[in-house]
Amino acid sequence: MSPVLAGVLQLLALIAALALAYVPLGDYMAKVYSSDKHWRVEKWIYKGIGANPDTEMRWPAYLRGVLAFSAVSVLFLYLLQRLQGVLPGSLGFSSIDPDQAFNTAVSFVTNTNWQSYYGEQAMGHLVQTGGLAVQNFVSAAVGIAVAVALVRGFARSRTGELGNFWSDLVRGVVRILVPFSVLAALVLVACGVIQNFSGIHEVGQFAGGSQQWNGGAVASQEAVKEFGTNGGGYFNANSSHPFENPTPFTNLFEIFLLLVIPFSLTRTFGRMVGSLKQGYAILATMATIWVGFVALMMWTEFAHHGPAFDIAGGAMEGKETRIGVGASSIFAVSTTLTSTGAVDSFHSSFTGLGGGITILGMQLGEIAPGGTGSGLYGMLIMAVIAVFIAGLMVGRTPEYLGKKIGTREIKFAACYILITPALVLVFTAAAMALPTPGNSMTNSGAHGFSEILYAYTSASNNNGSAFAGLNADTQWFNTTLGLAMALGRFLPMVFVLALAGSLAEQQPVPATAGTLRTEKPLFTGLLVGAILIITGLTYFPALALGPLAEGLAS
Repeated sequence: MSPVLAGVLQLLALIAALALAYVPLGDYMAKVYSSDKHWRVEKWIYKGIGANPDTEMRWPAYLRGVLAFSAVSVLFLYLLQRLQGVLPGSLGFSSIDPDQAFNTAVSFVTNTNWQSYYGEQAMGHLVQTGGLAVQNFVSAAVGIAVAVALVRGFARSRTGELGNFWSDLVRGVVRILVPFSVLAALVLVACGVIQNFSGIHEVGQFAGGSQQWNGGAVASQEAVKEFGTNGGGYFNANSSHPFENPTPFTNLFEIFLLLVIPFSLTRTFGRMVGSLKQGYAILATMATIWVGFVALMMWTEFAHHGPAFDIAGGAMEGKETRIGVGASSIFAVSTTLTSTGAVDSFHSSFTGLGGGITILGMQLGEIAPGGTGSGLYGMLIMAVIAVFIAGLMVGRTPEYLGKKIGTREIKFAACYILITPALVLVFTAAAMALPTPGNSMTNSGAHGFSEILYAYTSASNNNGSAFAGLNADTQWFNTTLGLAMALGRFLPMVFVLALAGSLAEQQPVPATAGTLRTEKPLFTGLLVGAILIITGLTYFPALALGPLAEGLAS
């Protein structure tokens, strides 16, 4: 079987698996966030944190809940790392330096999971399981909660109430993330992923030294790492490490995990707004971009010219032979079009245009299908922009799902889409202009610029993957990337929740003959075009200096 055919067959199998899970998972999540009943374990949690889950919140109160919970989480994780040296389960590792502890705490709380450290050489079992793995669950639940609040904004009328943040947070963890992650972890263990709390072992001798590995609760963390679109690996090699991803099947299964919630949330959206066709339109937009990017990536990685590429069957540099070019291409596109950031190959070793595709996938806003929750609310913001553009074309007030998109709403949407590009471009420009950050680049020229651009794109979009050529463990990068992650996560949430509150206060507008049918293929095409054009106009100069220049020169 040719490598190209193997890649295509894996893509078709993945699409089939996602299609089978779409309806049951999407409907289940809609029931979770629409139910007025609380499980017993949830009541215990509410009592422990002193929250009343039945109190409805307006958007400022909902936002305060998000920010307060996240701030406490950052402080807890920061202190856990700083005290690691005196805590049990440290495996003898010392406490983490302040700048790296700050970066890592912000990274995992914001669902970014950027790692400027070697996991197997820096973090003990307590920090990995009691700190990082816990944030994998709750940070994903926060993203889903904010998305559900925006959906309620479209579904409700004449009220500013968006639900209860604490209820949404707890239900996301207890009813969705924990049970499905347990099942996923069992599958991974059965397929060879390790799950233990062993110490450090010497596993081999070679000239001049020996090789050592430590074990860990890898399967359980790997499951939620992908299912919650987190991405932080137990080991520095991430999902290219055989302890995390031993076989081609586990590789495909992990891709399925990182895509299944973001795609299925479109079904949840359709259920909650009372129109499944609206959910299908958003799904079609996400799927069109995702499939298009996968096809383009496979073409760049399989069709590159040169004797070495021809003999290997594609651009194999930086890729695992047990996984291959096709599966690595699917993984790379999926992890950068979501906020996962996990890698089974090193994106810096992709062809020039292939590396550019990974950067562009993040710069779209990670909305195809995006992260757990963040992908849905990002796509809905773009839908509001697309409706506004259509309204300008025909000269009438734009409407979406029976809600008028007026001056206030479009300002919230515009602020949302401007925040991330501003962070990416300003921080990248500063790093290139100052004398010391450039010393962290392994490469010079266009590829070196791509390393810096990729880092700030990944951090600001809460992705977390790296171009694998940048030494980011410096005070400059730990601090600035940490700020980019925090601002890139929470500032957009401010405008998402403000938009949700504004929409929920409106009275529904009845559809007329002049209303744009947003469930039709025409709107899907308009939405895809708006996403690509807005992103292209924003980032094209930066892309031209990096991956485009490298790709055209090779």
